[in-house]
Amino acid sequence: MGFERDRLPDPQSYFEAQGLKLGRGKKWVTTACTFHRGSDSMRINLHSGAWVCMACNAKGGDVLAYHMALHGLEFIEAAQELGAWVDDGRPAPTNPAPFTPRQALDVLMTEVNLIAIAAGNVAQGVTLSNNDRTRLMQAAGRVLRIAEVYQ
Repeated sequence: MGFERDRLPDPQSYFEAQGLKLGRGKKWVTTACTFHRGSDSMRINLHSGAWVCMACNAKGGDVLAYHMALHGLEFIEAAQELGAWVDDGRPAPTNPAPFTPRQALDVLMTEVNLIAIAAGNVAQGVTLSNNDRTRLMQAAGRVLRIAEVYQ
């Protein structure tokens, strides 16, 4: 089994299928940030699939990274869902290499920022939607996963 990058979906098609309304542009386009629900704060590279939110600093290098972050999936799961994991008859690795400490810090920064924003909204009397609560549970799960890996 193995990952084949060229099987990842076209960035523009993928992001539009995720419900994002992409702005105009040839290379970088603007859209709303799925992670903190900010409008027009996320930039997406239509060639590479790289994405970055200028407000909450969520970021990744391709549609696979976005899919992993959005759905709380591990690498292989996300690659399978996107059709980029090819079954060659060999078993999938059972213990994928853990992410680097730098990657763990990046995830923690993103998730803690999201949690802080949500806490601030609740403190101001904002009622969280079901999507917001689901996203907060994903954030908590990611923080716990990092704690398990680095204990």
